[in-house]
Amino acid sequence: MNDILIAPSILSADFARLGEEVAAVDRAGADWIHLDVMDGHFVPNITFGPPIIKALRGSSQKVFDCHLMIAPADPFLQAFADAGCDYITVHQEAGPHLDRSLQAIRGLGKKAGVSLNPSTPETTLEYVLDRLDLILLMSVNPGFGGQAFIPAIIEKTRRVKEMIGDRDIRIEIDGGVSPETAPALAAAGADVLVAGSAVFKGGSEETYRQNIAAIRTAAEGALKAAA
Repeated sequence: MNDILIAPSILSADFARLGEEVAAVDRAGADWIHLDVMDGHFVPNITFGPPIIKALRGSSQKVFDCHLMIAPADPFLQAFADAGCDYITVHQEAGPHLDRSLQAIRGLGKKAGVSLNPSTPETTLEYVLDRLDLILLMSVNPGFGGQAFIPAIIEKTRRVKEMIGDRDIRIEIDGGVSPETAPALAAAGADVLVAGSAVFKGGSEETYRQNIAAIRTAAEGALKAAA
């Protein structure tokens, strides 16, 4: 079982102090920094693009985990790679040539991920598993932070874990992650937990540290109980 990684989503950070916020969650114990890129087309919101990510790159040496909720994605992969993203995740639903997109990401020297919306079956990934470093399961409908967790994703996580087999692919969950939902997700096989509002509530580095530790403790406790 991989270690549990906590990836705070800066979507819930204070955008007026974004560089400071990234540095704060880094010091507070974040394993990865999660970057939710939205285009107002594939999802009903607009966030930020490569120039902002490039500007933030100096604020943390942690993994930049870039989740592209954009369509099309392929024309922009180079820009996000150049901006300093380490993982680049595209949505299965965002284009007709997923295999090509994943090849392109790896061709840029980056880790390749694919994300599934809540209603998209995991079987759509069977033929690209050997192109993947990460599978991101949306546990809310993409587009906005602060939504309620969709419980059906727990069983979906379990099915994805079984489908992966012994491949070195991480399972990431994005949406509604908290100390309450983390245990069941970890027990089902998730090892990267994205949390936005659950991490950034409180607005200070000390509260971020407490929030990250609470999620991690809850998730790791479930793994120990299952061992």
